[in-house]
Amino acid sequence: AGAETVKRAVQLDAASRFQESLVCYQEGIDLLLQVVKATTDEAKKHRYRQKISELTFLSDGKYHKQIRIEENATGFGYEKLFHEYLTEIVSEVWVEDPYIRQVHQASRYSLYNFLRFCEMLVKGPCKVKTIHLLTSYDAGDGRSQQMSALEEIKQSLSNYGVTLNIDFSSSIHDREIRFNNGWTIKIGRGLDYFKHPRGHFSIGYCDFDLRPCRETTVDVFHTKHTKKM
Repeated sequence: AGAETVKRAVQLDAASRFQESLVCYQEGIDLLLQVVKATTDEAKKHRYRQKISELTFLSDGKYHKQIRIEENATGFGYEKLFHEYLTEIVSEVWVEDPYIRQVHQASRYSLYNFLRFCEMLVKGPCKVKTIHLLTSYDAGDGRSQQMSALEEIKQSLSNYGVTLNIDFSSSIHDREIRFNNGWTIKIGRGLDYFKHPRGHFSIGYCDFDLRPCRETTVDVFHTKHTKKM
């Protein structure tokens, strides 16, 4: 499986399909690392490690892609936006956003959007086991509602074998999402780039692909990420 994945990565690289090739390189590296752990033959381990080093060099090129979401555009639900990067080897996710707060703050990243994002992770195809959330405390009376909602999400995720770690910072400013396969996604508005639906029974209320968006930019980066050999 590892050899076929690497072969596919090389083909995609040659075709200048760099985003897809990076995904295949990372999956190939992960599969070869599993082989290294399983084998007791030191000569084979050495050969596999050499191959992994070569693949790491090939996959370590800087990558940056920018997606511009226009005002009122549709078709940018979370599954559509993230599916290319949520490969099967993703097991850990980091979400940093200062405004995971009250549900009714129209201009801010809502708790419901974070819940929707977590639902996407639970559905797969990735095998996420841990989600790290870094945000800031809500002010005044909103804090108790914020804590109650986050605790409910945490308990619900635990029913699916997913651990939610929550930390707070008073100085956090940037918004970004990171996956442990090396992909980082920075959205100008965080996950709250959707317009609020006109009513509870409006098209787009449940299906985010049909919900109009607010104008924003999405920057996608890839960084070197391999486990220790």
